[in-house]
Amino acid sequence: MLRLTDIQLPLDHPSESLAAAAARRLKLKPEQLRQVNIHKRAVDARRHDALAFVYTLDVLVDDEPAVLKRLGANRHVSIAPDMTYRYVTHAPADLKDRPVVVGMGPCGVFAALMLARMGFKPIVVERGKMVYERTRDTFTLWRKNILNPESNVQFGEGGAGTFSDGKLYSQVKDPHYLGRKVLQEFVDAGAPPEILYVNRPHIGTFKLTGVVEHLRKSIIELGGEVHFRSRVDDLLLDKDRQVRGVVLSDGREIHTSHVVMALGHSARDTFEMLHRQGVYMEAKPFSMGFRIEHPQSMIDKMRYGRCNPHPEVGAADYRLVHHCSNGRSVYSFCMCPGGSVVAATSETGRVVTNGMSQYSRAERNANSGIVVGITPELDYPGDVLAGVRLQRECESRAFELGGSDYCAPAQLVGDFLAGRPSTQLGEVQPSYTPGVKLTDLSTALPAPLIAAIREALPAFDRKIRGFARHDAILTGVETRTSSPVRIKRNEAYVSLNTPGLYPAGEGAGYAGGILSAAMDGIEVAQAVALSMAGKA
Repeated sequence: MLRLTDIQLPLDHPSESLAAAAARRLKLKPEQLRQVNIHKRAVDARRHDALAFVYTLDVLVDDEPAVLKRLGANRHVSIAPDMTYRYVTHAPADLKDRPVVVGMGPCGVFAALMLARMGFKPIVVERGKMVYERTRDTFTLWRKNILNPESNVQFGEGGAGTFSDGKLYSQVKDPHYLGRKVLQEFVDAGAPPEILYVNRPHIGTFKLTGVVEHLRKSIIELGGEVHFRSRVDDLLLDKDRQVRGVVLSDGREIHTSHVVMALGHSARDTFEMLHRQGVYMEAKPFSMGFRIEHPQSMIDKMRYGRCNPHPEVGAADYRLVHHCSNGRSVYSFCMCPGGSVVAATSETGRVVTNGMSQYSRAERNANSGIVVGITPELDYPGDVLAGVRLQRECESRAFELGGSDYCAPAQLVGDFLAGRPSTQLGEVQPSYTPGVKLTDLSTALPAPLIAAIREALPAFDRKIRGFARHDAILTGVETRTSSPVRIKRNEAYVSLNTPGLYPAGEGAGYAGGILSAAMDGIEVAQAVALSMAGKA
């Protein structure tokens, strides 16, 4: 296969234009191309009057070396890399031990799936419920203000990413094409095939739930087990700190020498348990802020020059960052085009926001986190769990400001910048359910963060006109951007001081989003498999 980059075509091009463009690049006739596959497709929006698709194509032709030699040093034509995934080992026939995977977010699901495909018959324990039961519990909070602390946006099959935009892209390096393996598994489980090639792919919540269920069934069909409503409350360790198993919330013990700890970023009670057990961990930086909402039509016009985007392009998104005079960095986080702001708390008496979109991205508003980076040194000095305490303080304050019934505190951007409480909505209607209470958000976060956001919003307005419009809505608080701790591990993915414990994914501090968490799950599964097969 040859890889062709920077193939530009208009949005409304016919399908046969791909082969014609590839043939022109290779100086061949279209009938000489044996196969043309789309590897990547992005949108060039630099000129609003001439939006275009930019393709990377994989093309099969006869005598590839001769074609390459004839084209000389054309930097847009090269040999396509081999992206085939190869399993590192397989379980021995006399396997006596089975690995335990804690958590069924994307990291845990892919760790378990890969272990199952290699024959290790993993046992998966998840504190929440299976995805469709969990969906009912989540909607009970959104519609009836009733929280289930063990089944919500954070906890349950699929993890926190299930109730998000279902974004499937990452900025982590991927030399072994594990991201491609994740995307292919998603497609095989029912996700739209275009996620394999569109730039910044997403699935959306309701499609993602079906994909997650399919992956669970695959794990079980391959000999694995999945236990829901099974929170891990303790580790079993021997005198040398070697893992010997886990203790579940109902008192059951599962004995094993290999535990993949694939926690989410909100498993605070599990962080506390691991800390008590002496597992080495550190406080790490994360970010906090608010959700902001604008009319999606405004974002479409600013990004694409039109209020109604081309159906092949979809709703516009954005990425923004501002470095403040006080040394802070403010940036957009988890931008959800055509989506909603959702209630994402997992603890009683606290309010947390997140963003969510369906696959269609057809809702009225665009929303994004506007968050500020914070560090242990500046913002939460003390022990390893100081960041958790700061999160809880801000979430409890948001609960009070919102009326103590899981409604969220909100403020118009114009009033926030002017330092006065909001009393009346404008054109932008907040999407958060159960609902919002207009107030003054200046006490919802530490003062340096408030100052940084007040400086950043006008700067963002200079990049996207209307971003700081008076009636844009800020809803608080966004605190669960990433884990506040990192459970340290070595090059073999094992805890620094607890052999047999494999910290993994977002909660352990090694991922940030669905794709990177799933990729980390694959890497940890490979390490566990090699260890159990005696090849580590």
